[in-house]
Amino acid sequence: MTQSTFARRLLAAATLAATVLAFGQAAQAEYPERPLRIVVPFTPGGGTDIVARQLAKSLGDDLGQTVVVENRAGGSTIIGTENVAKSAPDGYSLLMATFAHAVNPAIQEKLPYDTDRAFAPVAMIGKSPNVLVVSAKSPFKSVADLLAHARAHPGKLTFGSYGNGTSAHLAGELFKSQGKLDILHVPYKGSGPAINDLIGGQIDMIFSTSASVSAQVKAGQLRALAVTTRKRSPLYPDVPTVAESGLPDYFVDSWYAVFAPAGTPADVVARLNQGIRTAADQPEFRRALEVEGLVPEIGGPAELGAYVASEEQRWSAIVRQANLKAAP
Repeated sequence: MTQSTFARRLLAAATLAATVLAFGQAAQAEYPERPLRIVVPFTPGGGTDIVARQLAKSLGDDLGQTVVVENRAGGSTIIGTENVAKSAPDGYSLLMATFAHAVNPAIQEKLPYDTDRAFAPVAMIGKSPNVLVVSAKSPFKSVADLLAHARAHPGKLTFGSYGNGTSAHLAGELFKSQGKLDILHVPYKGSGPAINDLIGGQIDMIFSTSASVSAQVKAGQLRALAVTTRKRSPLYPDVPTVAESGLPDYFVDSWYAVFAPAGTPADVVARLNQGIRTAADQPEFRRALEVEGLVPEIGGPAELGAYVASEEQRWSAIVRQANLKAAP
């Protein structure tokens, strides 16, 4: 090979490498090139739906694409979660996951996906307390009132939830376990129907996500008796914790986080995480989250993965201890 031929080939190789690099950068810059969707595994109108729609607007502004919300309720969040698990790992299908995401592996005998392997963590959105609420017309003015009545009348009180395995369900089961109470669980397909029945007096209480009941508490339709976190919530500074009110070891955190299907490219996950961080910095988005009782807590994908793993471990022990099973 002559020196000139070698030089021509070297130049051609360098040109090809530069072309490939430029093409790769252009392809990366093109994401997203079409609308995205966030799947909410609950009915419209509840706290998860409200948060998802606020995120969709702010994230869409940052990405320069429309982000739509799809409600796929049912099966204790499994229907919507499965839909995302089996979607293409291309960054266009996202899941708004909640507490149930970490509990379902323990409470469900069989899932149509492997929670630990089917998803790529993207970002935590925020955390909030659950709030123990009763109807404004209820005779119960405190947790002590509830405990006394439940112990005097076993099996007579009911608590609603937004489905088996949701934070509203497990918070109630933990309350029953630590208080040694006999209270009937009534599951609903989302927060809207459950809250309507609570206001109407068909059920006695809900350990609701703050996002689902903050408006009704402010409007005087519901009465907040306690929050489930270790410390009092800034949104309810005058409302005691359950731990303060007679069950000292009690605490439950509710949370909202975004996941993508496993196999989603790392650069796409990073871009989504960056977009969520940017969204969380927007004053209107922060105000919306705070109104819903959420404290923004955006972290990296690895941080979210570790947190959910710890939640799975904690709640699996509680599920086994209480011998909880999913409803048939």
